[in-house]
Amino acid sequence: MNYGLKIRPSGALDLLSLGALVHRLDPGVIPFRKAAHCDIHVSGGEFNVAANLADCFGLKTGLASAMVDYPIGDLIAERVRAMGVKPFYKHFKHDGVEGPNMATVYSDRGQGVRAPVVFYNRCNEAAAQLKPGDFDWASIFAGGVRWFHSGGIFAALSPTTAELIIEGMQAAKAAGAVVSFDLNYRAKLWSISGGHARAVSILGRIVENVDVLVGNEEDLQLGLGIAGPEVVAKSKLDPSAFLSMIDKVVKKHPQVKILATTLREVHSTNRHSWSAVAWINGKTFTAPTCELDVLDRVGGGDGYAAGFFYGLLAGEAEEEAVKLGWAHGALITTFPGDTTMATLEQVRSLAKGGSARIQR
Repeated sequence: MNYGLKIRPSGALDLLSLGALVHRLDPGVIPFRKAAHCDIHVSGGEFNVAANLADCFGLKTGLASAMVDYPIGDLIAERVRAMGVKPFYKHFKHDGVEGPNMATVYSDRGQGVRAPVVFYNRCNEAAAQLKPGDFDWASIFAGGVRWFHSGGIFAALSPTTAELIIEGMQAAKAAGAVVSFDLNYRAKLWSISGGHARAVSILGRIVENVDVLVGNEEDLQLGLGIAGPEVVAKSKLDPSAFLSMIDKVVKKHPQVKILATTLREVHSTNRHSWSAVAWINGKTFTAPTCELDVLDRVGGGDGYAAGFFYGLLAGEAEEEAVKLGWAHGALITTFPGDTTMATLEQVRSLAKGGSARIQR
């Protein structure tokens, strides 16, 4: 299977991600204003994909990112190693007072009719200081890299991070890697780095280098400045609005061979309907719909991307690749934290229609 892509059969790394590492403080179902303790999860949209592919799917993955030499950085670096991801760090020294810092995400889980609340402290973030020239791409790609991935959150952090993504993508293309990008449009982040107009300009330049694009119809509209869907979706699980925009995306970016997104209907914080869809080299594939009893919703989209990419890297049929992504994303919502605790056996079982009956 080539899906319209030229995927290297082997390499020192199956996937390399470029992005920011963050740590998420999670008080569980307790709101932060009443919290007495928190769990700490290590995350980052790009890291999550690399970590999931390494830990669940057994692939060789790496991450290019910023690392601050202080205790929080040490904690994050340990978790990166524990997930089996090979780090390529630009190191920064902490001054003991102001930073630079590893970003903090605060996110309670909500419960029932009470939605999760997410807020950030990305002040003086080391990853935002990353710039072209910070990584030796020739050395990183020397052993062969099959897939290169980045995302819109990292692109929005500063003027230099977007340029670094473009530099990395161009190096990846020259080295024969497939390039993917998750639009992950976040208006709050873009509002402090130039606003919507800059987002459309920057993301358009980035996507010129992309083979595989991840994002829903809102990401396509706001991130790429593409006119809204001509079809009104009957529900959040209806892929027609997303699919109606594909011709416009491909007309603007004809090198894009794959577009993919998750479909989620939120009934309550702990009850979601879940599906996914992908357009692969001219054909559409939709996953089944299942009902999720959600423990922690963070990371489901990155879980879908990882499982979907695994299917493509493994040469699975298109429908099976979509199902693997759908199944892995669903499973991630059953674990605390942003990254996987699933096994490949569990993912394949759910993708084939497995149940939650006890395994003896």
